[in-house]
This record gives sequence, structure tokens and C-alpha cells, in this order.
Amino acid sequence: MTIKIFGHKSPDTDSTGSPLIWAWYLSEIKGTPAEAKLLGEPNTEAAFVIEKWGFAKPEIISEVTAEDTVVIVDTNNPAELPAAINDADIIQIIDHHKLVGGLETKGPIDITIKPLACTATIMYDLMGDDAAKMPDNIKGAMLSCILSDTLEFRSPTTTDTDKALAEKLAGELNIDLSTYAGQMFEAKSDISAFSDGELIRMDSKEFTVEGTKFRVSVLETTAPKIVLDRKTSLMESFKTVAMEDGVDEVLLFIVDILNEEATLFVPNDLVKTLAEKSFGATVTGDSVVLPGIMSRKKQIIPNLKL
Repeated sequence: MTIKIFGHKSPDTDSTGSPLIWAWYLSEIKGTPAEAKLLGEPNTEAAFVIEKWGFAKPEIISEVTAEDTVVIVDTNNPAELPAAINDADIIQIIDHHKLVGGLETKGPIDITIKPLACTATIMYDLMGDDAAKMPDNIKGAMLSCILSDTLEFRSPTTTDTDKALAEKLAGELNIDLSTYAGQMFEAKSDISAFSDGELIRMDSKEFTVEGTKFRVSVLETTAPKIVLDRKTSLMESFKTVAMEDGVDEVLLFIVDILNEEATLFVPNDLVKTLAEKSFGATVTGDSVVLPGIMSRKKQIIPNLKL
């Protein structure tokens, strides 16, 4: 039996790197066969990290069965997991998001959910003294996850624990943090190959506000103009994505990493009302800039109201 380890759909760097880290730990340290999997194509930043540190891209899967033994990382939300997730034998969850509910297990399991910025940071703590045995590629994956989820410590989700670990790993790898983070963000900002629908779904989560189901999408970039120049066609794609994905509305936030602000596209009165009530914004056109908004988990999702 080989344990399958995966994160959420639309995998970002943490949902790509953390399965690789934990598969190494279980297989090499604990002697339990385990393999990292993905629930979709990794985004451009995650793909960069895979190549940078010499990993083979994990197999992409879309389903699990009652025959599968799984570890879930970087989510505990059934909406972000395979439809039959409750049929599988879930033996562990490692996450840093709020507890959603809805997962069912075949028996007692090991759950670790901590208020840190990154799943990989939690894994370092769970390894204890065994963390010293990490090879450079696993350290590189861990560092990448932290820099990605904290936006190089700009995100309000960043904790002293995340930052201290990133600095420790960078020192051991002889890597300049800012230079490497810049390379990662540059890779994330390259969206030229993606359709509007792919961009909207690239880093998105479903969330319901007072009975209205939203796809809340975030594009983090150091080159926001590239995305903003596609505003018209992106907004025209909102209805198609919403219909195909079974949601009522799409919210698309373009997070400007360097200027530490987000732009929300406003295609209709519903989103206008949401922007004004949720963020105290004054909306006069089809987009609004939200200063200081960087984190979906900490600043966007908790504040959404209609």
C-alpha cells in the first residue's frame, strides 16, 4: 500500500511542495511508502519550483476510491478535494486554514491545523529532529512554500515562525531570499499561456456568502498591468466560468505583490455592493483598488458580506 498525499485543486506552490515534502518524510524517514499527487496542473510558480529543485512533476489525479489511503495537506475543505474523498481512508490532515467540516474518516486520524502561514512550516515542526535529515531539494521546496504563501513576508498571514524558518533554510542553501523570491514571483506573473478561464480558476476557492456561492479567485503578481490589460475579456468570461462551475458569481482579485494592494474587478451591482460592504470601498467603475489587501485567507474571505 502506497499512501497518496495531495493538497487542494488548482495547486499552488504550497499544495505542490508540501506533498513532495511529506512523501519524502514518510517514505525515507518513517519507512512508509508514500507518493505526492496533484489535483490539477500546478501554477507557473509551482512548476518553476518543481524544475528548480529537480523534482519530477507528481502524477495528476482527479479521483480517489475506497481502496486509497490518503493524507490531505493544505486544505480540509471537501469542495477543494475529489468528489469521493470520504470514500477513501483518510489517515492524516496537515493544514493551516480554518476548519470547514464535511470530511468523514474510517477511524481516528492524526490532524494538525495550526495558525501559521504555510503548511510546509507545520511539517518542519512535525518532523522534529528528523528535519535535520532533509536533503537540499526538500529544503528548497519548503523554502519555496513559505516564500510563496507569505509573499516574501508581505502577507499578514506571516508569523515569526515562518520567517525564521525561511531565513534558516535560505542560509543552509546559500540562497539570497529576495533574489529567489523575485524569481518565483516572476514565474508566477507569466500568464501569457493561459486562457481567461484558466486564469480565473488558477488560484480559486468556493465560498458562500448569505446563500450566494462565489468562486473567489486571486492572481498574485509583480506585473499587474498584464492582468489588468485583459480586464474586459476576463470579465466576459465570468458568467461562463460561474455556469460551468456551479457558482453564482466570480470574484477576481489581482494582488500587486510589490505595491501591497489588490484590484477587484466589478462586473455588476452585486459585486459592487459586496466590495463596498466588505472593504469599505467606494466603487465608481468596473474595478476598485483595495490598499493593503494581500491575503484571501485572512483579509478577503473573512470580510465578505452582502
